[in-house]
Amino acid sequence: MRAQLEKFFKPNAIALIGASDKEGSLGWAVLRNMKVAGFQGDMYPVNPKYREVQGLTCFKEVDDLPAPPDLAVILTPARTIPEIVRQCGRKGVTALLILSAGFKEAGQEGQALLEEVLATARRYRMRIMGPNCFGIMHPATGINATFAARGAQPGRIAFISQSGALGASILDWAAEQNVGLSCFASIGSMVDVGFHDLIEYLSMDAQTSSILIYMESLTNARKFMSAARAYARTKPIIILKSGASEEGAQAALSHTGSVAGNDLVFDAAFRRAGVLRVNRIADLFNCAQALAMQPRPAGNRLAIVTNAGGPAVLATDRLATHGGQLAKLSPDTMAKLNATLNLHWSHNNPVDILGDGTRDQFAKAIRLCAQDPGVDAVLVLFVPQAITPAEDVAHAVVEEQKHLDKPVLASWMGEADVAQARNILDEGEVPNYRYPESAVDVFLFMNEYRKNLQLLYETPDQQPSDFQPDRASVRQIIRDQLDQGKDQLDRTAITRILEAYNIPVTHVYQAATEEEAVRAAGEAGFPVAVKISSPDISHKTDVGGVILHLRNEDEVSEAFREVTARAVQARPKARINGVTVEAMVNKRYELLIGAKQDPVFGPVIVFGMGGIAVEVFRDLQMALPPLNMALARQLVRKTRIYTLLEGYRKMPGVDLDAIYFLLIRFAYLMMDFPEITEMDLNPYSVDENGGVVLDARAAIAERPANRKQPFDHLVIPPYPSQYQRTTALPDGTPVLLRPIRPEDEPLEAGLFNRLSRESVYFRFFGYIPHVDHEFLTRFTHIDYDREMAIVAETTIEGEKALIGVVRIVGDNWNGDAEFAIVVADHWQRQGLGSEMTDFILEIARERGFSQIYATFLKANVAMEKLFRNKGFSISSEDAQTNTAALDLVRQ
Repeated sequence: MRAQLEKFFKPNAIALIGASDKEGSLGWAVLRNMKVAGFQGDMYPVNPKYREVQGLTCFKEVDDLPAPPDLAVILTPARTIPEIVRQCGRKGVTALLILSAGFKEAGQEGQALLEEVLATARRYRMRIMGPNCFGIMHPATGINATFAARGAQPGRIAFISQSGALGASILDWAAEQNVGLSCFASIGSMVDVGFHDLIEYLSMDAQTSSILIYMESLTNARKFMSAARAYARTKPIIILKSGASEEGAQAALSHTGSVAGNDLVFDAAFRRAGVLRVNRIADLFNCAQALAMQPRPAGNRLAIVTNAGGPAVLATDRLATHGGQLAKLSPDTMAKLNATLNLHWSHNNPVDILGDGTRDQFAKAIRLCAQDPGVDAVLVLFVPQAITPAEDVAHAVVEEQKHLDKPVLASWMGEADVAQARNILDEGEVPNYRYPESAVDVFLFMNEYRKNLQLLYETPDQQPSDFQPDRASVRQIIRDQLDQGKDQLDRTAITRILEAYNIPVTHVYQAATEEEAVRAAGEAGFPVAVKISSPDISHKTDVGGVILHLRNEDEVSEAFREVTARAVQARPKARINGVTVEAMVNKRYELLIGAKQDPVFGPVIVFGMGGIAVEVFRDLQMALPPLNMALARQLVRKTRIYTLLEGYRKMPGVDLDAIYFLLIRFAYLMMDFPEITEMDLNPYSVDENGGVVLDARAAIAERPANRKQPFDHLVIPPYPSQYQRTTALPDGTPVLLRPIRPEDEPLEAGLFNRLSRESVYFRFFGYIPHVDHEFLTRFTHIDYDREMAIVAETTIEGEKALIGVVRIVGDNWNGDAEFAIVVADHWQRQGLGSEMTDFILEIARERGFSQIYATFLKANVAMEKLFRNKGFSISSEDAQTNTAALDLVRQ
């Protein structure tokens, strides 16, 4: 399938259907741009009105073309396109770029035209970009199939835009800023080719160093997350997202629903995918250039070196108010700066070397700050003056940063007086900006990107092994409630569900009468709380339906009468079932643990400050399931209340691990039951002695008819526990074959220690000098949607150990998958490799891959024997390597 996308950007021949000689028309602009861009392949204008268009022979229809074009650019009205697409299919066209509008946005008639076009494209296996798009550019191959006023110069940044108009503006801005592009694609309505396809393609493009995206909406979140998570490690993916959903602001059943808007879910998804979200067009390119030029910072601590105090104050303010820290310089660094700089320098960070600071002083200050272990990056601010030439200091910055392993950013303020200095910084690959605030923003974005990648690289703690929820009971409870026509779970049902997932919750007594309430209070034990019970009243406090700290029977009786009266007055049509009675729980902090089914990303977990003021403080963070200890910990630590939870000003901290485990269990509940559309545990009351859910609410709905498979409502698939089997070596040693886990990193390191130099060389076509955390995470932290790795686990001297691993890595279209295997030397030639290969091929067939391929060294005779035994075809790739391929469709 990658070969099909290649036809959009590197075609040998292009048909321009609707090309025109009429100046100002769409057909005229696109053909003119193609000619100006210098495309060297064949161009075939197609228009029955002309014999020649802009000096090129014009053909009446696609059937008349002398040869099949790889790419057809369609510029004609929507009503003509179904027939044109049929002609393209018959002619053997691979890729269709439809700029025309008039489909989805044109009502039922347009939708019918679109369905006809899609059916034809599927029949002839053609890919479609658009319709209603601005077109594509690929400067390196001379393609400008857009109606832009100007083209793009070659570069290493790829830009994908969902908006044609904004794409045109950004192209103009990039040209003005001298920013080159490897590729530009306006994808319009995304009826076929989407973000995930282009991320996959561009991530394997050697000419692309980073991928920028302007996004308005997302139609296939699971494929987007799969592609982004697979490639964000190797190339930065930077997104400018607009169009926050209105539904997030609408009233909802739960606090979670009302505060967790769709745009906040996008934030959580982007973080989990390892991509960076920015807020402005300029940030897209600023961040792409900075990440390409400089290493990522290790933290948020910034040192500032400047010759002017005012800009440094502005930079410090920006840093402090947007989550950064001004680095605290060590005594050793301070002493060295005192020995280097003028007597009256600032003696602090920002390091103000004053207006007469020399090139040498700038250089030494940058070097000393960067060498300080408490500094993560250095920002150099320069204001032009008559003493020190701006160009000299720019040269000094360029030279110093060559020898540093921390990012160096610069802001040369002014225009004409610093223009040449900026050119020096550009050529020396030092990111520089006109304003200090812009430089600080880029530093903070770089640090955010680092943190997002940690969500991919983090080695999670072991999940609780004794967690065995009673799923069958929960399934029956929900089924019974749905069969009764309920769209909200009653409190008793919620309590039983939470107990089935080992989530601590207070016991609730239902009381339909005043007498039952008094009796329930006696059983619960005073003091108690009385709350209104009604399926039509979600937020009880809003109607005065909660009375706390009731100390005797008389107070309970009065509370019953009062809350029911208030409820009737506030909601005359509400069904009142009486009250609930429960024992009072006094703990220091009230938290919210919630979830909602987002229409784009599925279930989303929400955590933060709880209680009745949750919508006032809005101290909430969100995450996508599945969760593990590392991800739960990161979710909690992003909230402001975390400072209190860990212990503050001699107040003891709470049991944070218990909160992390609870979040994991709660995430499993939402994963297991998509029928739960919203759920609030609010408040979850907690202190150093533990926590308990005091109140809860939940909404339910029938599972959508198109959701048949387990976990198909998740955008990040959970651990595929169905792929496990046991086997034994010839000597009887038991071996467990199972999918790899992120927490297998120590075991994976042990496997590498069991490999001989020859086995390493055969597996990686070279020797590995150092096996570190980053290297291992690429193998242990995988996206189960697009790849699979089966490890062979056994016991060595009483400890778990890995003795082999086999993996397939598929493309985003589930077409081809690359195969690799390694078995530790001591366990080779015992049939283990053969059995592992059979297992992974079964999984590949089940997942619908059409072909498995592998490249291996010709010297690896054992591997060739394995491939031949399994039915692979072998061909020579070069003097050193062979290629093995297995067609799973024909087998």
